[in-house]
Amino acid sequence: MMRIKRLNCFDIPKIQKMTEYLDSEDNSGITDDIKNEVFRVLHAHFPLKYKFLPESYVVLENREILGLITVLPTMGNPYKIIITRLIFQNNQYDVGRRLVEFVVAKYGAMGAVSFSVAVDNSHDEMFRLFLDGCGFRHCSCENLWKIEKFNFEDYPPLPFRVCQNSDAKKVSELYNSELTGLYKPALLKIKTEYKEPFFGGITNFYKNRYVLEEASNKRIIAYLSVTTGDNINFILDVSTCGGYDISYDEILSFAIKEISLRKSKYYIFLKQKKYTNSSEKLEEYLHSKGFNCIQTRNILVKEFYKPIKQSENSLQVFLFGENGIAAN
Repeated sequence: MMRIKRLNCFDIPKIQKMTEYLDSEDNSGITDDIKNEVFRVLHAHFPLKYKFLPESYVVLENREILGLITVLPTMGNPYKIIITRLIFQNNQYDVGRRLVEFVVAKYGAMGAVSFSVAVDNSHDEMFRLFLDGCGFRHCSCENLWKIEKFNFEDYPPLPFRVCQNSDAKKVSELYNSELTGLYKPALLKIKTEYKEPFFGGITNFYKNRYVLEEASNKRIIAYLSVTTGDNINFILDVSTCGGYDISYDEILSFAIKEISLRKSKYYIFLKQKKYTNSSEKLEEYLHSKGFNCIQTRNILVKEFYKPIKQSENSLQVFLFGENGIAAN
């Protein structure tokens, strides 16, 4: 009989056995993440409004682990849950469905109102699992572009300053004003999602935030975040006001200069959010510079707390959630 329980330290060898077919680097990354999670016993007892770290659960049958799921409360808004990892054995489609159903029920009962997942465009089976088997809706896409051969010294950096907690309301309004599409309500952000987290130093990533102000009235016209999980790969996320002609060259110049002050070896990636008004303009710029899109992720959402319907489809799914350079 199958049962689902919280991951503990005794499960690590079994997880390693289940994932041994993966690339050694992926396997090592999963193991390291899991080791960090299982010793955060106190965090498991926090009410949802205080949670900020990833939590993992496993499916067992006859003491064998058949699958694992990891969820992460959104920083600043823990009632929005992100599914960051889903792993299960070959052809065990029902195991994956049960795990998703479990976390939706568990965190929904705790007060969560939204669940989201970003599925790589190459993982068609996983896409169908969430869409058809778990009742998620396809919202939009995000592209990740690798920034190479960019000489930031050719462009004057824009005068960004460090984002303060007092800027959070204006930044959230800037981001929300740029959203477009049918599922705009699912992507809205509240001001607390742009505040510096109290426990930020013990999360599994590090993020620097900056804002650009209009000189005459101090209106925030651009927001830039620089996120890394390994201090080698840095992901840039930019929100700009549509009423201003802001140079992407100068934005990159600022970001790369800031990173280069701290690191001598690094890789830069820029996130393109297809659900914003500036998406096409940004894509034209990236193509004009000869940058390459290395990853496309489908954003799937499930709002409100509802039981998940049984699906009779049988799909073969292997692994989701270990695209190392992707960040939320």
